[in-house]
Amino acid sequence: MIRFFDVLFSFVGLILLSPVFLLIALIIRLSSRGPVFYRQERIGLHGKPFRLYKFRSMYTDADKRGLPITVGARDPRITGAGYFLRKYKLDELPQLLNVLKGEMSLVGPRPEVKKYVDLYTDAQRKVLDVRPGITDLASISFRDENALLQQYPDPEKAYIEIVMPEKIRLNMAFINAPTPGAYFKIIFRTIKSIFN
Repeated sequence: MIRFFDVLFSFVGLILLSPVFLLIALIIRLSSRGPVFYRQERIGLHGKPFRLYKFRSMYTDADKRGLPITVGARDPRITGAGYFLRKYKLDELPQLLNVLKGEMSLVGPRPEVKKYVDLYTDAQRKVLDVRPGITDLASISFRDENALLQQYPDPEKAYIEIVMPEKIRLNMAFINAPTPGAYFKIIFRTIKSIFN
């Protein structure tokens, strides 16, 4: 049932949002050099790697000049347009393509890069039993994750030892019972979080 909603909503969303996609693409091209889209390998269902799509919000090759995570409200790798896109989660919209392809769901644990998945305990690897998602309870709770990590002398260590385990803990409720009711509840909470 959830897969049906994923396909329906992602297909309709891609059609309805196509003018927004074009506008964002134009802004990205005019504001900095580089491609419109950014693709990064993430780990998905059952540990299978896939390419996650985003609108590019950083300068070209920025991912090679720092951590896989962003730290601080204004990471210097983020473009001016990218800051706006990230603030309103507009950079995530191309992941509707990942949903349509079956690599992701609208709701599910955010997919991690292999570097961090390799650090999962056996219990934490349960997050790989469901499709990763565009949004989840952890995304709502850690909306200001960048600012939070900035408070630590070693942001990556804090992410691995504090943030990542807490994200997985928050997502276990949906992972253990991925019902349509929980699915829609998380979608509505995400929309409310963005507009607030």
